[in-house]
Amino acid sequence: MVIDESLVQRLKQQFGEKIVGANLENVDPWIEVAPGGLVEVCRFLRDEPATRCDYLNSICVVDYCEVDPKKAAKAKWEPHLEVVYHLSSIRLKTSGVLKVKLPRWQDNVEGQLPEVPSVCEIWPTANWHEREAYDLSGVNFGGHPDLRRILCPEDWVGFPLRKDYEMPLEYHGIRGR
Repeated sequence: MVIDESLVQRLKQQFGEKIVGANLENVDPWIEVAPGGLVEVCRFLRDEPATRCDYLNSICVVDYCEVDPKKAAKAKWEPHLEVVYHLSSIRLKTSGVLKVKLPRWQDNVEGQLPEVPSVCEIWPTANWHEREAYDLSGVNFGGHPDLRRILCPEDWVGFPLRKDYEMPLEYHGIRGR
């Protein structure tokens, strides 16, 4: 998929407000999709002959949270998470990036994880990517067939890649520091 103005316009025409924005000047140009439009847009990008995104390279989560109060006061953004999807077309030898912006906590209630729909039905490899993003960054993937921890133990507390995560001093009686 080549992300250019014509693709962005076509997606906006097809999906309207579900296409939130785009950055075509970035090293890896990206398109921002509303959480509610993610599955439709991904299915379109996979099935559309002009894009043929037949491979999901990765899913990662970026935590926009400044833990230093002085730096937080100067930040030009509100704290949030971005779920980033790296897609490729093996046939067309192209790639592109989709982003979904989420609040750090659902309904601004600390501890309630934000949610985005699963894309496992579109790209089966999303199963592992979504489990890793859930495990390390605390994002729920609605409709995922088996959303559980993949790297941390099942009883682990917290999400290690969140910027405000505090490593426990001990785990099951074993001191860590």
